[in-house]
Amino acid sequence: MLHYNIIKFNFKNVIHDFLFIMLGTLIYACGYVFFQLPYHLVPGGTAGAAALVFYATAIPVQYTYWAFNVILLMVALKFLGFKFLMNTICGVISLGSFMALLQVFAPINEVGKFVPLLDNMFMSCLIGAAFEGIGLAIVFINSGSTGGTDIIAAVVNKFRDVSLGQIILCTDVCIISTSYLIFHDINLLIYSYVTLIITTVTLDYVVNNRRQSVQFFIFSEKYDEIAREIASTGRGVTIVNGIGWYTKEERKVLIVLARRRESPFIFRVIKEADPNAFVSQSKVVGVFGNGFDRIKGK
Repeated sequence: MLHYNIIKFNFKNVIHDFLFIMLGTLIYACGYVFFQLPYHLVPGGTAGAAALVFYATAIPVQYTYWAFNVILLMVALKFLGFKFLMNTICGVISLGSFMALLQVFAPINEVGKFVPLLDNMFMSCLIGAAFEGIGLAIVFINSGSTGGTDIIAAVVNKFRDVSLGQIILCTDVCIISTSYLIFHDINLLIYSYVTLIITTVTLDYVVNNRRQSVQFFIFSEKYDEIAREIASTGRGVTIVNGIGWYTKEERKVLIVLARRRESPFIFRVIKEADPNAFVSQSKVVGVFGNGFDRIKGK
């Protein structure tokens, strides 16, 4: 029965991840198709490489995107294993599919060129990059990937002591810089770099904001009342024994890990129970386990 429950739980997590990976790739594709392609802007990764091929040859971006990633996935399969690539394959298939689907609904002019939704290049750059950053964040939070430079970085990182971020940044800069050879327009090149920066900042903000948790150390004579109120919400409380070095008196210490948004409630509980309580609050990089993020491994 235990083995069955573990399989059932894992299957539920896989379905959850796949659904959110599809949502993230849909949001990314909206920014890419509706705001980036009409202005000939180039994002990073294989999506950017596919855009370059599209601008130069008019080959639909989804075909080039899939072709690049099939090659990369075959290389990665040898070095990283199939388990690592499962969510990446889902991300690659869904992103390419949404690219194709959304182009059907994208407005075009009489010569078959995409028409911008906004008559403002900067706003299109800003909104498109924000969509891409949010979409990628949703994908990454759910253990997914859209392939491309992520795969290259993972393979290189396995054999060389180079950070993933450095590899991805260098690859993206090379792809974006290539756009100058097609358009010979420094303005487009700068806008594409701005797109990369905004996408990266948005991605980091969404991922870090979601995972931001806080840790409380609460020293109070009414520890039992405070613990009971906090625990009534479903949030866990740990009580440890402490001794004050100055007074040499024993005292109970409450340790609470919570989401940042739950902080006002916890402070209200403490204030109502014991206004003289001593409280320490600090940020933690991440909390994994029941009630927080799931522990995930590649």
